[in-house]
Amino acid sequence: MSGLLARLTSPLAAPADFSAVLAGGWTGSPAAELATRPVEIAGAGTVPLGDLCSVSGEPDGTIRFEGDFRRAVRLGAGLSEGMVVVDGTAGDEVGLGMAGGAIEVRGDAGARTGAAAIEARRGMTGGELVVHGSVGDGAGALMRRGLLAAGGAVGHHAGAGMLAGTIVAFGPLGPSAGLWSKRGSLVALGAVTIPSTYRYACTYQPIHLRLLFTRLRERYRLPVEERHVSGRYRRYSGDLADLGKGEILEWTAE
Repeated sequence: MSGLLARLTSPLAAPADFSAVLAGGWTGSPAAELATRPVEIAGAGTVPLGDLCSVSGEPDGTIRFEGDFRRAVRLGAGLSEGMVVVDGTAGDEVGLGMAGGAIEVRGDAGARTGAAAIEARRGMTGGELVVHGSVGDGAGALMRRGLLAAGGAVGHHAGAGMLAGTIVAFGPLGPSAGLWSKRGSLVALGAVTIPSTYRYACTYQPIHLRLLFTRLRERYRLPVEERHVSGRYRRYSGDLADLGKGEILEWTAE
């Protein structure tokens, strides 16, 4: 991957809010300009990105973050364009309220990945957010559009209050998935406990998942197996305590 590179020069000593780094237009910004963008360090105030990372390369619509970003919160928040790669684990609220572009985390991600900000009424409104490892609780909360995929486990309350969009969990999907969902799809390739407010509808082969899995395998190298592509899925409709037009699709060997 060419483009821009932001490499941590030393471990983050405290949680650091990266939400302003890729806010608004950034894909045409040179490395020197990105290095001036603010990062808020808990208990220490605001510093420029260049004080934490060496920023290099030429703008081409892509950026790669290298280093231990477990204490980096809100990385890619509000993203609207470009391709962002985190080489390793990221902290909480990756892709918070993102609207476009793509984020690929090549490790785990924390809580509220792709969710809505605390004061916001909607989370992701577009784009692709792919995590190769596991994600924490509250992923995709209030999601309105877009794709969130995790190669590992997904924590509690994934897709809470979803309005639309798709969440794919290759590992187990934690309790209370899809509660208060109005629309949208949660695809469970591992273990899942169906909430009591969902009802079984049918078992079928969703053709649209074949296209989705092909993209996830070819672009992001996620562990898509033939059984995922050609298999059958139990469809559950819900949340019937709300509008009830959402769904959980549970892979089945039957």
